[in-house]
Amino acid sequence: MAAGMKHLSKTFVWILMGMLIVGLAGFGAVNFSSSSSSIAQVGDEDVSIGTYVRELQQEQRALQAQTGQAMPISQMTAFGLDRVVLSRLISLASLDHEAKSLGLSLGDDNLIKELAAIDAFQGVNGQFDRETYSFALRNAGLSEKEFEDDLRREAARTIVQAAVLSGAKMPKTLTETLTGYIGARRSFSYVQMMASDIALITLAPSDVDLQAFYEDNQNQFMLPETKRITYVALRPSMLLDEIEIEDAQLQQLFLDRSDQYQVPERRLVERLVFSDTETASSAKAQLETGGATFESLVGNRGLTLQDIDMGDVTMGDLGKAGTDVFAAEVGTVAGPLPSDLGPALYRVNGRLEAQITTFEDAKPELIEELASDRARRLVEAQAEDIDDMLAGGATLEELATESGLELAQINWTSETGGEIAAYEGFRAAAEAVTMDDFPEVGFLADGSLFALRLDDVLPERPEPFADAKDKVLTAWNADLRAKTLQKQGNELLAQSETAGAFSEDAAVTAETGLTRTAYIETVPAGLLAEVFEMQSGEFRLVQDAESAVVVRLDAILPPEQSDDMALLRQALQAQLDQTLAQELFQAYAQDTQTRSEPRVDQQALNAAHAHFQ
Repeated sequence: MAAGMKHLSKTFVWILMGMLIVGLAGFGAVNFSSSSSSIAQVGDEDVSIGTYVRELQQEQRALQAQTGQAMPISQMTAFGLDRVVLSRLISLASLDHEAKSLGLSLGDDNLIKELAAIDAFQGVNGQFDRETYSFALRNAGLSEKEFEDDLRREAARTIVQAAVLSGAKMPKTLTETLTGYIGARRSFSYVQMMASDIALITLAPSDVDLQAFYEDNQNQFMLPETKRITYVALRPSMLLDEIEIEDAQLQQLFLDRSDQYQVPERRLVERLVFSDTETASSAKAQLETGGATFESLVGNRGLTLQDIDMGDVTMGDLGKAGTDVFAAEVGTVAGPLPSDLGPALYRVNGRLEAQITTFEDAKPELIEELASDRARRLVEAQAEDIDDMLAGGATLEELATESGLELAQINWTSETGGEIAAYEGFRAAAEAVTMDDFPEVGFLADGSLFALRLDDVLPERPEPFADAKDKVLTAWNADLRAKTLQKQGNELLAQSETAGAFSEDAAVTAETGLTRTAYIETVPAGLLAEVFEMQSGEFRLVQDAESAVVVRLDAILPPEQSDDMALLRQALQAQLDQTLAQELFQAYAQDTQTRSEPRVDQQALNAAHAHFQ
């Protein structure tokens, strides 16, 4: 019984958590001075201040654990979380009132069993321990009477819940209907004509034809809302000529980059380790006599080539085996040779020559790296002065003249890319800027600074014909191809319907027993949806931009009788039953709450919030 009650109680709590639609608008925030220790009265039941504060603290801790940030009561109230907690407690209290009205209660014997089943109250011998019980409740700030009363109320609520939920069954007709819809199958055949196979042999369109097509289809050639933006930028590359680099600094950086500029000779190696030299020698003999391959030796050990791949290694990486492995030819197996895991065979798969870069060859790259780093710092140093000038009323044009910044304009949309519009910092500023904003300094990922100004906002509009001419030509050709494809499809459809079958020379593809969720590559996306609307023997044309399909429905098949369909039917029935039970209980809980006429003491609620920690 205890296990059953716990299972139902968990379900009960989750259902009540979802009952946010039962708001507090109808509670009536009425003050009643006779219950200073409670914040609400629900029928004959009280919601105590202590219970409310504990629930609110629990909600606060959960939010703080989830967000990693402090959650004061003011913020919780702003989010309406205090009302959520109060709504939940009033819902519980209304059910307690209902259970009491029905005369439901947990007897002393069952209460003892419930207490004994709680692990936190058990001693070292696994039995209920009175001292452990009292100590746990004191730590939780509860008296024995409070806890036991809560346990009795929870048990009574569980009985009410079980009475409502038990026997809630959705009619099997709905399950069978859904199963039939999901598992329904169709067999059909089709002929597909591809747009790419249509040769456009007509004369190229004249400008007059294109102009007419453009005017009839202007919605295809619309420009999005566009911001005309003026900006200035100071890039580190603009200051490189002002920076001097000492040779000693370049030498030190070259030494620091020795791993990059002094790369030793390497080998691509696989290593197969054995338990002893005799076993390794036997394996090597099998390779030499042709009795085995390196791959078969690896497989016999229960390994894969990926398991034994060492990647590219230097001679030093191989220890005592390094000299012999580096002397071996690519594609050969060396060994047995020592390794830190035991005797091993080494297969050499590749040779990587040493890459030695001299200081003189690396010097230009080193200069650019050091100079760029210092140039970024120079840009940062000038940022404050530039920001002050902007705050003082200087225009972007004046900044470009007086401070040598780059001045440019851009027509910006969310699809604009390249140059400065490729930087996320600029894109975010361009997206947010309005006509009322003043320019201010921002930074890009490469260390550049910028400031921008919105000059104008161009609404969505047709792209001028001269600029869109290439797009118009492409669209004109696509339209002609689509019309040609449709014409051929209609001709084939008419022929097939007249004959009652596809012609013998048609390339017919047949599909058998497909469900609605089946996928056929290259055919129009809506083909299967159309098929499931057709009658047996019916022909239909389905077309998209890439192809046209004339399809004939050959057979309407019921769901197959398989284990998968049986499991689907069971899962649907269980889900529908659970949904029905939850809806019934939610309606019942809402009704009990309405009948219990909850009243909230706003003064007590405000006092609880004022002392909330």
